[in-house]
Amino acid sequence: MKAELLAAINEARRGRKPVAVVTDIKSGAQRLVAREAAEAGSALEKAFRFDKSGLEGDEFIAIHNPPLRLVMIGAVLIAQSVIPIAQACGYDVTVIDPRGAFATGARFPGVTLLADWPQDVLPGLGLDARTGFMALTHDPKIDDPALHLALKSQVFYIGALGSKKTQGARRERLLAAGFDEVALARICGPIGLNIGAMGAAEIAISVMAEMTKALRLGLP
Repeated sequence: MKAELLAAINEARRGRKPVAVVTDIKSGAQRLVAREAAEAGSALEKAFRFDKSGLEGDEFIAIHNPPLRLVMIGAVLIAQSVIPIAQACGYDVTVIDPRGAFATGARFPGVTLLADWPQDVLPGLGLDARTGFMALTHDPKIDDPALHLALKSQVFYIGALGSKKTQGARRERLLAAGFDEVALARICGPIGLNIGAMGAAEIAISVMAEMTKALRLGLP
């Protein structure tokens, strides 16, 4: 691999930009391709989506995706149940909650824990296309500003906890804040696949299943 190609890969890694090195196995020629340049439905696009390097015809595709991240708003019970599953799936987890009584290391060991208001810390995190996002507090003062930032970002998944009534009220607030129906359609709420889940552990399974579907297959 040429030095300039390696430098470009390292630069993409620092900027959390998905790229692939495509090598012609006959000539040895290599090129760097950004994910946004991959044609929808192509073998290259699927390789990015499934984090899968491999041979495709006369080319070898080496995927360099940034690590997966999960940003959770709310140091709540559901978050505690989701975290071990997310970590097992390879996500780096960040929990944000300004309520110091909830956001404690004793309740959330082994994750990045920020006892701050979401609007103060989210801009510095970089909500990108390899980041999943969940709003879990039920408190509009905490969830809504975070959702505003998530909807303006490229996160691949936005989930919001709450009943249909809660979702309806949230929808009206977001419409009043200037978001349109296309933006609101990105929010999965009530959060999680409808599998009849009971209790925090089963809800966590439904949530992770929904986020995995968004990551690998996309959501309607």
